[in-house]
Amino acid sequence: MISSLYIINLKGEIVIFRTFRDDVSRTAADAFKMQVLASKDFRAPVQRYEDVSFFHVRHENVFFVAASKQNVNALMVFQFLFHMVQLFRSYFEGKCDEGTINENFSLIYELLDEAMDYGYPQITHPDMLKTFILHSDAKLTALSSLQPSSGNIPPQVTGAVSWRREGLRYRKNEVFLDVVEHVNLLFSAKGTVLKSDVAGEVVVKAFLSGMPECKFGMNDKLVMDRESKGPARRGGSSIELDDTTFHQCVRLGKFDTDRTISFIPPDGEFTLMKYRVTEMVNLPFRLLPIVKELGRSRVDINVKLKADYSQKLFALNVFVRIPVPPNTAVVHANCAVGKSKYEPENHMLVWRVRRFPGQAEFSLSAEVELAARIDEKRVWSRPPISMEFQVPMYTASGLHVRFLKIIEKENYQTVKWVRYITKNGSYMHRI
Repeated sequence: MISSLYIINLKGEIVIFRTFRDDVSRTAADAFKMQVLASKDFRAPVQRYEDVSFFHVRHENVFFVAASKQNVNALMVFQFLFHMVQLFRSYFEGKCDEGTINENFSLIYELLDEAMDYGYPQITHPDMLKTFILHSDAKLTALSSLQPSSGNIPPQVTGAVSWRREGLRYRKNEVFLDVVEHVNLLFSAKGTVLKSDVAGEVVVKAFLSGMPECKFGMNDKLVMDRESKGPARRGGSSIELDDTTFHQCVRLGKFDTDRTISFIPPDGEFTLMKYRVTEMVNLPFRLLPIVKELGRSRVDINVKLKADYSQKLFALNVFVRIPVPPNTAVVHANCAVGKSKYEPENHMLVWRVRRFPGQAEFSLSAEVELAARIDEKRVWSRPPISMEFQVPMYTASGLHVRFLKIIEKENYQTVKWVRYITKNGSYMHRI
């Protein structure tokens, strides 16, 4: 639990001070000022002086400092500090500097009183706080003036739906769902797969009126096996998710029982879920590199690149970064498709193909001339070849959206868009 919070400028002056418990005083900030602000190369975000732990983050020209005498969760404290920065920026038109804080100190104290209760974080979301704490230009409505019997307390305060406010109205109700995946792959020099996994996320952009309930389903392995009433099918029709994390709006009980993701979406864009797949990964590209060192003066490079996705699809902005020795003098490259460029500052040959059709195979050949080296015994370390790419409407994990339903009392029509895209993570091939 947090004992007190300080906002300190670069001169070491306390701009805002709010105490939540009585075990840390205002003068305790002197230790922070002496040890952190006085030292130019002091970078540790957590320090302990006289049995008090200080956690600080810097934003523009002020420090946000939280102090605690107990063994508090450090990640929770930093998350609270970052949320307070975002909260102030939301209230003050993207500004959170010393001048803005001095001009709005009364409003900041009111926000701190609602965000923290006796050292425990409570409400930090701007949409919730703006329902009953307005900007200083408007009339402030105190939370105590709201009568519970009249039903005026916003549902965000009660925690029913803390991520969405009521009364939203759109002329056209739309939902955009993006399945974005990053492929991490490591080939050995002989072409065998040493490591492969997919890190994906489902990003939703919702513009819906009212308080709709959404249901999202995918080809999860448990669901597909249950529907088929047979043994596990591993032919690519179902996938097995690892390390799934969800947005707070997801009802986890529904997912545990029937593997359906049920949620009331926040307004705008948010990440619905993140996942990782380590089995049955579909590799979008295969590299076949041949690198030969011919004596001490030349290196021959031949690289074949084949796309393993459907002919109906194509990749965009494919980059193949081929390392060359540091003492490279001249590179003569030849490629039938795309363009190649030697980057001497990075010691690599870059091959770029703007549009790479599915099931296509292209090649590049290069002759590298080396300059004489003083240290002839030094051996080239041969860094791996790396790739960058984007493949729209393709998922390396095989994830497929089975349905997306919008349930609302008003029974309005909803336009739903689903898009898939696979990008490179760490996609490398040893040579």
